[in-house]
Amino acid sequence: MSENPNPIPPTPGDTLIFENDRVRVWTMTLPPGGMFDFHQHHHDHVVIWPEAGQVQGQELGDEEWGIVQNAEPGFVLYKTVGTAKPLNPHRIRNLRDETVTHYVIELLEPSPSREELPWTYNDHGEFIFPGRTEH
Repeated sequence: MSENPNPIPPTPGDTLIFENDRVRVWTMTLPPGGMFDFHQHHHDHVVIWPEAGQVQGQELGDEEWGIVQNAEPGFVLYKTVGTAKPLNPHRIRNLRDETVTHYVIELLEPSPSREELPWTYNDHGEFIFPGRTEH
């Protein structure tokens, strides 16, 4: 079996700002029109938007950028990844004319769920994932 020459990195952010035996905290900062390339999530995680932002996401293999997050300050999302497999690789791009930053907090303990569960989030924004019922 040959190794994939372009493996998908498991880093869900651009800068690791804190880590201990239970959590990793990443920032993802996107300049105007900027993109964070394909990556994967291997752990259940929380995403926090301290400021407003608007991004689109695209899963590997999709032609469209169908995933949308419209965040108001304080938008929080939670994702159960499960233990069966990581999330599909995806990338995201900033639709705003200003730099946006959000935080990804990975929960390093094994997920209580074997399977991936739908996203849950508060009322400070919207998350659109075509073809899936999420909330």
